[in-house]
Amino acid sequence: MTITASMILDTAGVYLWPFLRIGAMLMVMPAIGGGFVPARVRILFAMALTMVMAPALPPPPPVDVLSLSGFMAIGREVLIGAIMGFVVQVVFDAIALGGQLISMSMGLGFAVFIDQARGVNIPVLGQLFMVLSLLLFFIVDGHLAMIQLLADSFRILPIDGATVSQGLLGGVLNWTGQLFVVAVKIALPAITALIVVNMSFGVMSRAAPTLNLFAVGFPAAMLLGFAVIFLSVDNLQENVSQSLAAALALLPELLESR
Repeated sequence: MTITASMILDTAGVYLWPFLRIGAMLMVMPAIGGGFVPARVRILFAMALTMVMAPALPPPPPVDVLSLSGFMAIGREVLIGAIMGFVVQVVFDAIALGGQLISMSMGLGFAVFIDQARGVNIPVLGQLFMVLSLLLFFIVDGHLAMIQLLADSFRILPIDGATVSQGLLGGVLNWTGQLFVVAVKIALPAITALIVVNMSFGVMSRAAPTLNLFAVGFPAAMLLGFAVIFLSVDNLQENVSQSLAAALALLPELLESR
């Protein structure tokens, strides 16, 4: 039997196209897509998932990888995978933003920590909320749900070389607006309590002008902030669970949009 170059390309295409979508999602999704996970580990994980999923998928249409249509197909698969990871990643960015809002209100904006996932400095509370959310993400089997959605995406959006619909891109843009909504929900209890404290110290400063607000107000605001955070952990858990559920439920709707 003579093995030709076209046969090799066809066989490689069976695994290449799923690998592009799977790899793009793993590079963007929470936890696995973080900078603290080596790129080699993510590539090996993507290859393992591809070896499992590819045999169960219908054979992709023959496309010359080096042609214009091949480059467009590569971009389509990478874009779909990146969108799937980005939709869930928005939830964690919103949680980190909520932690930053609380830090600024408490006066802890100067206490920053290097975010290993992105390589930038964020307030400590934002990092704390991010770690708690990642733990909750694994507890509720969010990573398994994303792998299931990834497998279903090949049925909803098969590898046929078609262009990505405007409905998919528009839905992703609308979902990014939820970043601020979730952040406000997480930070609202602490910010409300701190506003009351600041107003109280404002009244005290009018009644006792000699009172050193920086010496008294700063520790009081910080202590109250920690107390509110401790009491609102259940609120954080509920918001994170609802946001993750909404993101995972939105993905199939986005993929099916036309």
